[in-house]
Amino acid sequence: MIQFGTNPIAWANDDDQTIGANIPTDRILHEAGRLIGFDGIENGHRWPDDGAEIKALLGGYGLKFISGWYSTELLVRSVEDEIANCQHHLAKLKANDCKVMIVCETSNAIHGDVGKPVNERPTLSDAELKDFCAKIEAFAAYLAGEGMTLVYHHHMGTIIESPEEIDALMENTGPHLHLLFDAGHCAFGGGDPVKVLTKHVGRVRHFHAKNIRPAITAKVRSEGWSFLQGVVGGAFTVPGDQEGGVDFQPLLQILADHSYDGWIVIEAEQNPDERNPLLYQTLGLHTLKRIAKETGLI
Repeated sequence: MIQFGTNPIAWANDDDQTIGANIPTDRILHEAGRLIGFDGIENGHRWPDDGAEIKALLGGYGLKFISGWYSTELLVRSVEDEIANCQHHLAKLKANDCKVMIVCETSNAIHGDVGKPVNERPTLSDAELKDFCAKIEAFAAYLAGEGMTLVYHHHMGTIIESPEEIDALMENTGPHLHLLFDAGHCAFGGGDPVKVLTKHVGRVRHFHAKNIRPAITAKVRSEGWSFLQGVVGGAFTVPGDQEGGVDFQPLLQILADHSYDGWIVIEAEQNPDERNPLLYQTLGLHTLKRIAKETGLI
């Protein structure tokens, strides 16, 4: 059954915690759960670090804990070390009956460095990428044995950003690794979201309904902005925003045609001082539910 969620970075950013620092945690959860009506919310730095405490906190606002980002460092450590390192995070997910672990390799990522242009993100040779894929697939196999599906988050400023890199990741992994498809990161990374989703929808187990403002993402590229400068400058937005460049109608139609039954999450970080989270997240959810009904997804 399709469920609709959000991410607290619309209110309080995780990579730059000064963004939204003035917004109380109670306001985030009250707006997301009681006012807007999301089914769940992903992890954020405001939540407790204990799984049972997270469940109790979010449950008080009618929200489920969807999942949370986990940073792998498989380029610099072994699969065995990664397995040992993930135990606390895995326990939090299990305590909340989560089905997926959101994973991204960050050992050399630059998306959290405000001084580093996103254009200077790291890349791997073909041989290095194949080695990484072997390790991330082995890690995914371990998680599958624990009842958890690894969904890989292609992301700006990391080694898996472009459509070609998404293709290579998919071609060199499987059957245990699956994809978190992020419409905004796909478009920002130079991909056609419809083409990329069509190609890989059979392995998509999590969907981020992130939108982009093409005029801003073009400036990020041409003027050498960092990822965080792009965030503050308005690179991302929600479905339904007239400034947005991603058409979600064909994307949700693809999901419907392939009987997708996971979460659809609005993960759209913006500067809350300029883009009111309550208004934007309400717009996003209303838009997604309308399209989901039109496409037969719900």
